[in-house]
Amino acid sequence: MSEFNERLQRKLGHVFSDPALLLQALTHRSFGQLNNERLEFLGDSVLNCVTSIALFERFPDLKEGELSRVRASLVRQEALHRLAVDLQLGDCLRLGEGELKSGGFRRPSILADAVEAIIAAVFLDAGFEAAKTVIDRLYVPLLAEVNPAVPSKDPKTALQEWLQGRKIALPTYTMVQVLGEAHAQEFEVSCEVPKLAVRTVGRGTSRRAAEQQSAQLALTKLRKK
Repeated sequence: MSEFNERLQRKLGHVFSDPALLLQALTHRSFGQLNNERLEFLGDSVLNCVTSIALFERFPDLKEGELSRVRASLVRQEALHRLAVDLQLGDCLRLGEGELKSGGFRRPSILADAVEAIIAAVFLDAGFEAAKTVIDRLYVPLLAEVNPAVPSKDPKTALQEWLQGRKIALPTYTMVQVLGEAHAQEFEVSCEVPKLAVRTVGRGTSRRAAEQQSAQLALTKLRKK
């Protein structure tokens, strides 16, 4: 296992008995036939189950609809991407040459899918309790932020409110570049908070999606300062 993968296992709190499972979980379909797509499918189910248990136990007074809403905010791409950034997952991914050149190691969808695949790999390696332990460990900061009384905010709104609460000027969003053909374009947009020397670049299939992703990256950085 590479140094990056050893570091990843320390952050997960799980050492794989079968390292091949972790390697597959980190392998994007652009790299080869044995990739993480099937693991994503399984990991999504395990993640939904464990987050359901966590919310059921944490919020005994919430009704079914409210529990579903909160769970959706915890398992959506933005949340999984945040976990991936914290795990520095981009350093570990195995990507095809095309994805490497286009910055696939930063792409939120690829990173989020890899988180689900890793969860499945832990489940297959050591069972449900081991997967639950890893998920519970990863979700400590996200669960701490859950407030069922407050509707979930998109990253741009959350970043704006974070800055306003500290009397800091709002961020600026700038189009960096547009990639791909007209029928399959991807947009790169930067988010800058000059006073705090923070600049991030997000990517998405629309300008709005790219702005949201860059805002999430900026918010993650600021929360660590």
